[in-house]
Amino acid sequence: MSHMMDKSTENPSKKNGMIAKLTSFRRATWKNTSLGGKKFKLHAPAKNSDSAASPQPPSPSLNAGSASTSPKSNQEKEDDESDVSPHKSRPLTRSNTDPTTSPFDNTVKRVRESFYFRRKKDEDKATSIEEKDPNNTVKREFSFRRKGHEDRRSSMEVKPTFEEYLEMQAFCEATQQLIDREKHLFWETVEAEANKEAVEKVAADHKALEEHVWQILQKSLSLSTEEEVSALTSAVKAINLEEEQDQLWRQNSQTPPTWRPSEWKKRHDEVLQKLVNGRMDNPSSPIGDQVNQSSIEADIHSMGRQLKEDLQWVVEVVKNCYPPEMDICNFYARQYHQNFSARLKKIVGSVDDKDCSFLLRWVKEFYPGILEKPELASNINTEALGKLLPDELLKPLEEQYLSKQQLINGIVTSAHITVRDPHKAQEITSNLTDFMQRYQTFHEDVIKQNKPHSKAFIKANLSCVEQFRDFLVEHDLFPEDVRENCLQVLTEMKQSAHTYLLTPVHKILKPHYQKLGTSDWLKKNTFEKLLNSTEDQLQELQGSSQSSYQELIGQLQQEVTVEYVQRLLKGKVKLKNTKKQEEAYETVKENAERLHELFARMGSEQDWLKEILTKIAEVLRLQDIPAIQMQIVSLGSAYPDLSEEHVSALLKLKTNLSQADMNTITSTVLDTLKESYTGGETRRFFSNVVMMSPSFPTCITSCSG
Repeated sequence: MSHMMDKSTENPSKKNGMIAKLTSFRRATWKNTSLGGKKFKLHAPAKNSDSAASPQPPSPSLNAGSASTSPKSNQEKEDDESDVSPHKSRPLTRSNTDPTTSPFDNTVKRVRESFYFRRKKDEDKATSIEEKDPNNTVKREFSFRRKGHEDRRSSMEVKPTFEEYLEMQAFCEATQQLIDREKHLFWETVEAEANKEAVEKVAADHKALEEHVWQILQKSLSLSTEEEVSALTSAVKAINLEEEQDQLWRQNSQTPPTWRPSEWKKRHDEVLQKLVNGRMDNPSSPIGDQVNQSSIEADIHSMGRQLKEDLQWVVEVVKNCYPPEMDICNFYARQYHQNFSARLKKIVGSVDDKDCSFLLRWVKEFYPGILEKPELASNINTEALGKLLPDELLKPLEEQYLSKQQLINGIVTSAHITVRDPHKAQEITSNLTDFMQRYQTFHEDVIKQNKPHSKAFIKANLSCVEQFRDFLVEHDLFPEDVRENCLQVLTEMKQSAHTYLLTPVHKILKPHYQKLGTSDWLKKNTFEKLLNSTEDQLQELQGSSQSSYQELIGQLQQEVTVEYVQRLLKGKVKLKNTKKQEEAYETVKENAERLHELFARMGSEQDWLKEILTKIAEVLRLQDIPAIQMQIVSLGSAYPDLSEEHVSALLKLKTNLSQADMNTITSTVLDTLKESYTGGETRRFFSNVVMMSPSFPTCITSCSG
């Protein structure tokens, strides 16, 4: 080192004490970065691929006998030891999982902090010596020594070997190192053909890395420690690096190495698909769950449980190991959906009535319920998955189920044939009331839950209700009280089904209802929008038998007509003259025709509703008071629930009528209807038209019938 010191004219034998101290300090400093008298370093990258044979790096701690090692307190020793202690494996807890931090990063951080600590001590010592040298005789020498120290520090930050990366499960770093070696051999030099040994070593390392990556991928759904989560994160990054390198080779005209393209992304998908298939082949299910279950029920239940638990694990843990663009939650959801669907398709044709019911509930209720859970619904596009079973397989199941529900016909007929005595047949079927109550409870529970499958079930169930009702009416095999109770239950079930199915329709049509009876209503495009929306909803209501569907849309037609009359009688539009009243007449008459045409085309047979609107339109057109009176009497005779409030609201639309004229018309109509009313069964319509009046509408007649 003497040649690097300041060349002075002094005789070396006359060195002063300060120079001697400096020499001692430099020697101590060098030892401080040495182990066993040799320069300390981490494994440097081999000049060729033989670096894999390098020995494991020694601990970066200082030698106990180093000249610069000063005595430490026990606490200081413990701190230093803990700073470079190996990273212990910790069990995975979902709340503390941080897949973005790898053990490798922590290890390197601790090593660097240890180096920084020793460097800081050296600099502090040098500063102390410099401060004790007022003549600044060693300043230039220390500056040069510090530069040499920086060079040595740079050499100590060399990255680990490929084998060390694998051992630490730092797959991303290992992949990057292999790619760098690959680029050097094939793109940066012409060594690839000449250095066959180096190419073979890269190929072998690539294969070893691939095996490690697939091993951690296969643990994706059973990760048990934070280190395995970090390893999976690193593996995913490695896969993406490989994909990028494959793409670069596709853009290169050179002959690629034997391992290109590696297609790790494609292999990744295949590994995970195989993983999902394996878990669905051997689902975990407590033995207790299979008690009193058929083999089909037990299999479906076990697979459903496995699917649910695994998808929850994916969104809670696995998702954090992947970049958003890989959309891993939807990938897993598709694999489980396709697997579950394929298994159900195989058993559809061989299920008995009990298994049929269980299978339908899984397809229409339980499975959609799993995907509707907030933690899954926020990460999985359930609509893109499609149906668990296609319509061509689902329809026979539904028909089998419905035929079972129409089991009552078969049971009663069988009882009638088996037991010739009608009284004994009635005894057998006398418990029908209890059955009907349970049936109604189940029906109402489906409505209350309001799940995605509920509408389809209720529409299908309407057919069952209708057939059961027809059977009760046509056959005299039941005690009268049983028969009446059953018919009452069926009527309530039908009405609750209609309400459940039609309420959402009215919510959709409400914005169009609000335009009726206003100045905008006289514009044709307003009612056109109502018709278009109504037609869309009529198509959505299909799904039951033709007769049940006709009854359902007939109910809708009546409710839409009620809404129309109710909005009109609110009096938001004022018809001040004959021209306006004629215009309103044309509008109501055309609306009645269009509404009737639409519902009739869809199958409704409620022709009488058109007549109501036509009679109201005539009242708006007529100007002669006796003619107006006759038209209202005609309306009230057909629909005796027409009230005085309804008549008054209708007349107020014709603002050119005086109050005296309106009183005359009303009193005459009331008297005439009361005198002509003969009782008997009539249709009810206006009792559903609610008037905004402080008093309850009073029917012109008794409103009975």
